[in-house]
Amino acid sequence: MLLSDKSPGPDGIHPHYLKSCAHALAKPLSLIFRCSYDTGALPTDWKLANISPVFKKGSRSDPSNYRPISLTSVPCKIMESILKERIVGFIESSNGFNKFQHGF
Repeated sequence: MLLSDKSPGPDGIHPHYLKSCAHALAKPLSLIFRCSYDTGALPTDWKLANISPVFKKGSRSDPSNYRPISLTSVPCKIMESILKERIVGFIESSNGFNKFQHGF
């Protein structure tokens, strides 16, 4: 699901514009996604990120009290979401998860 209240990535494309133009952009984006799947490569612009420090807690003058966040391309996030859903769905349907597996 694409949230339109998120920040744009380095490409400057705001999620609100993608959401409001979804019908017109679905075909072009699907062609880009298909090309990326077929070649195994991402568009160069999708590999860029704006990294910003976000304050956690404590003294604001201590650099260790900040964590980095990276703002990446929204179309790339959409493609990642589609891939994740398909991969997790496949693993779940084929009983690929073991009850002893866990994450962090």
